[in-house]
Amino acid sequence: QVQLVESGGGLVPAGGSLRLSCTVSGRTFSTYVVGWFRQAPGNEREFVTAVRRSGGSTYYADNVKGRFTISRDNAKNMVYLQMNSLKPEDTAVYYCAARTNDYFSRLANEYNYWGQGTRVTVSS
Repeated sequence: QVQLVESGGGLVPAGGSLRLSCTVSGRTFSTYVVGWFRQAPGNEREFVTAVRRSGGSTYYADNVKGRFTISRDNAKNMVYLQMNSLKPEDTAVYYCAARTNDYFSRLANEYNYWGQGTRVTVSS
C-alpha cells in the first residue's frame, strides 16, 4: 500500500513563498509519477504539476509555470513543491498524488493514491 502525507501549508501574503512537502511510503516510490493538485472551494480539483520517476522530467499547468517548481528525492521518498510569487488565486487545498506508471497525466482520476491535503491561503 502507498500512503502520502502533505505538509507545509499555511497563510502567506501575496507575493510570498511556501514549500510543500509530500512524504510517500512504499518500496516502489521511485517508479511513480507524483503530482500536485489543488482544489479551491466550489471548484473542481485542478492539476498543478507532476514529476516523473527520475525527477528529470516535469510538467506544469500554465497558470503556475515559472512560479512553482516540483522536485523529488527518491532516496528520502519525498516530493516538494516550491511556490513563489503566490497570488490570492493560488488559495486552495493542495494534494499530493501518485500514479503507478511513468507517464504524465493531468487527470485526477488517473492517479491511484492521494494524500489528505494541506491548506494554502494567500492573502491579498
